[in-house]
Amino acid sequence: MLDGTPQDDAVQTAVHDHDIVIVGAGLSGICAGWHLTRSRPSADIAILETREAVGGTWDLFRYPGIRSDSDMPTLGFAFRPWIREQSIADGPSIREYIRETAAEAGLDKLIRFGHRMTSANWDSAMRLWRLTVTVNGVATEFRCRFLMMCTGYYRYSAGHLPEFEGFDDYEGRVIHPQQWPEYLDLQGQRVAVIGSGATAVTLVPELAQRGAHVTMVQRTPSYIAVMPARDAISRFMHKVLGARAAHFLTRWKNILYTMFTFNLSRWKPGFVRNNIMKHIRSEVGDQLDVDKHFRPPYDPWDQRLCLAPDGDFFEAIKAGQVEMVTDQIARFEADGVRMASGDKVVADTVITATGLSLLVAGGAKLHVDGEPISANSRVTYKGAMLSGLPNLALTMGYTNASWTLKCELIARWVVRLLAHMDRHGYDVVTPEYSGEGPYRPFIDLDSGYISRAADRLPKQTGTAPWTVNQNYFRDLRAFRYARIDDGALAFERAPERASAVA
Repeated sequence: MLDGTPQDDAVQTAVHDHDIVIVGAGLSGICAGWHLTRSRPSADIAILETREAVGGTWDLFRYPGIRSDSDMPTLGFAFRPWIREQSIADGPSIREYIRETAAEAGLDKLIRFGHRMTSANWDSAMRLWRLTVTVNGVATEFRCRFLMMCTGYYRYSAGHLPEFEGFDDYEGRVIHPQQWPEYLDLQGQRVAVIGSGATAVTLVPELAQRGAHVTMVQRTPSYIAVMPARDAISRFMHKVLGARAAHFLTRWKNILYTMFTFNLSRWKPGFVRNNIMKHIRSEVGDQLDVDKHFRPPYDPWDQRLCLAPDGDFFEAIKAGQVEMVTDQIARFEADGVRMASGDKVVADTVITATGLSLLVAGGAKLHVDGEPISANSRVTYKGAMLSGLPNLALTMGYTNASWTLKCELIARWVVRLLAHMDRHGYDVVTPEYSGEGPYRPFIDLDSGYISRAADRLPKQTGTAPWTVNQNYFRDLRAFRYARIDDGALAFERAPERASAVA
């Protein structure tokens, strides 16, 4: 061990050396593993996964009705098309898809389950990353030449819970969807779901279908769009053109449609808002005050839109299975939630669908030569690396489209980057930012879970390549076709290689 390297007192003496370490075995990690193993078949690659199963988010979340809010032809991998009929798929199906992909590619043999990386230190003298990894409560050391973080962007251990007055006075059951109990039966119970985001919009109709008496308590409404759970156009193309061509065309159809609606929301927010509200009125009729319960105080796509496949959320309302309460929460009481208006929502069970807590690099501490590095002090390079951090790629997907679209672009770009380094004899690459701002948030949405984490996230600017695009075509050009050596990346050779080249 080198002096100055952050280490845990319980670190074992064994050291595990690899060429590349991928952290995370969810959609991002399996995607990165697939591309890297195929482009570098002789490389020694390890995938570290904190949990005991493949799947990441889709293995963690087990609440009723868990499903994608992106279409599967784009959320699925381009190299392994989603062939099931559902376009909006349930969580277990997505989890199985990820597991099957890992097994077919042999990636399951590279995964070290129960391995949690707690810190990473770049050792300039050795020109590698030294990782402290906890296994069964004991820390050990991994070393690698290149580190790829595929940990997503939120904390797995617990979600966000606001401070509610009188919360401890409540005598019923409280559940956060991120820690959903197995075999929980809420049939016949009065259930209050606090929240208005994607999780709440998913949970509410599912719990109602399972026989609960559900009240959705929202402090601020969200935009809710209706989308078919099965894509009729895609099914037709499969029959006429065959699976391969149909998948290609469906994927691009969905990419273009998503980009069109997002850009239209930015260009004509009033037009998009009015169309969403018009559709909701046609769904619920006069049963509810649509403006009160479904008209947010912000424009479409200032926050991520929620999705109701086949209108299931509105069907539950029309069936009288769901009540809506839009008001501020004054306090919790022994038997429910008192609203600011004075009304009370009586509940046997309260579900706090109140959001996520964000983390960078899965909460691992980053260092360079023993000096702690704050992600918030760094500027992102293309949304894929951080200034001043050598040989480290960070995989973050889109907020306005399918997560996996950008994951694949970043994975393929890392393949290009490593091939470029091989050709020129480089062994270290570092993004070097010399500007002084102005800076923008790393994730350009006004959602609460993002604003709460603003001091923990990296920065971006408005100038390429120090920006995070939320546009697939811009990223396609930046990652697939732009020069690798663009002046923003500093490349180094090991001393012996530099002498040889000289």
